[in-house]
Order: sequence, then C-alpha cells, then structure tokens
Amino acid sequence: MEKPNNITDNDWKLLKSKYKNLKPIIKKINKDYPVQYLIGNVNFYGYNINVNKNVLIPRFETETLVEKTINYIKKLKLTNSSLLEVGTGSGCISIVLKKELDGLKITSLDISKKALKVANKNAKLNNADINFINCDIFKYKPINKYDILISNPPYVKETDDIDNSIKYEPKNAIFDNENGLKYYKRMLELGKTFLNKKNLIAFEISYNMSKVLKDLAKEYYPKSKILVEKDLSNKNRYLFIINE
Repeated sequence: MEKPNNITDNDWKLLKSKYKNLKPIIKKINKDYPVQYLIGNVNFYGYNINVNKNVLIPRFETETLVEKTINYIKKLKLTNSSLLEVGTGSGCISIVLKKELDGLKITSLDISKKALKVANKNAKLNNADINFINCDIFKYKPINKYDILISNPPYVKETDDIDNSIKYEPKNAIFDNENGLKYYKRMLELGKTFLNKKNLIAFEISYNMSKVLKDLAKEYYPKSKILVEKDLSNKNRYLFIINE
C-alpha cells in the first residue's frame, strides 16, 4: 500500500507498525483527520506527549512559547517559584516547564475532565509532578499566590482562516466566539489578584491581535514591561508581561 502524499515517511512508518489494516486509516487521512491522533502521540520539546481527540495537538509555535518562557524565568531568577497554567490540555506546556525547571511548583487548570485525564497520563509518563485542577477559569477563585502565569488559550474567531484538520480538534480549546480577547481579559484581571509583586505573564496569541492585546495589557499593567515577540515564521505570536 502506497504512502499518502500528505504525511511524512516517519509518520507512515509509525502508522504501519501500529495498524494492521491501513485502508480506513488512509481514508481518515484523506479527510484531513490529524495523523497525530492516529499515531497517538507527538514529540514536544523532546518529550513524548500522548494526544487524542480530547486535546489540542501541540504545535511548533507552542514549543517556542515554552522556550522563551524558560529563558525569561531564568533571567528573572524565578526558577524556584510557583506557576499557574490556564487551559493545560495535554499538559505539554506544564510538563516541559517542570522537566526543564524542576524547582517550579506547577498548578494546571482545564475545564475538560477528558483533557485532564490525558494530561495526568502524560505527567506520569514523563515523571512530572504537577497539580491538575478541573475548573472553569471564569469560576476559578485562587487561594494561593503565583509568580508566573502562562497560557495558550482559545483565541481563534469563527471568521478566521483555519486549517481543515482543526475541525477534528476540541472546539473549546480553539475558538473564542466573541472577539478573541475573552480569555486574555479574564486572566489579566485575575492576575492582579493572585500574582506576587515580582511576576511573569506569558501568552501565546494570534499574530493579527498583537497590537490590541498589547494595548489591553497596558490597561491592566500600566507600569509593567510588555513585550510582543515573534515565532519562527516571523509573526507576532507571544505576549510577555514582566514585573521585576
């Protein structure tokens, strides 16, 4: 059976080793079904992360968010601090941060119980000690203080151009059906109540919303250092808010 043109040689090799009958698999691939779900895992920042239809597939842009955040944490000397991740999904961000910076005490929220089941499995697989909480960020009332807030929240608008494969991923992890700002506003608002005086906020953002989000961040944190940084495609993809 010939390899479909829209997958890599390595992915084809993995699929052949996993499935005896490849006909239904190829049919799914030809309908843009994500090959990552068929394989069942991805390599994220060098770590093995299980994925299924209940979690967003980790992407290269998010690896860069993690890399930049690690650099800021080291620069700000926050390596032994407390971190909150909002919308953890597969747990990939929190797991890598914990593995790369073991001194971090990490709490990770998600509204989806099914996603947290995957995240817990991934944390055990990678021997990462993370406190997972099933909670809606709009109902979350933190009892602890944190030094770092990180999130890759839902920010895609229904009117945005999207890849066909996204239709198979959990909609509540992708779409903000209002204006793309709902989750950022909530986190910026909450951050003023639970972040310590010295803190770091790290967001993945939509490249076409960078100015709006930077202006929004200035409203909430007028005295902070606010930086927009680019991804590997030279698009504005990350927002960092720093209070030293």
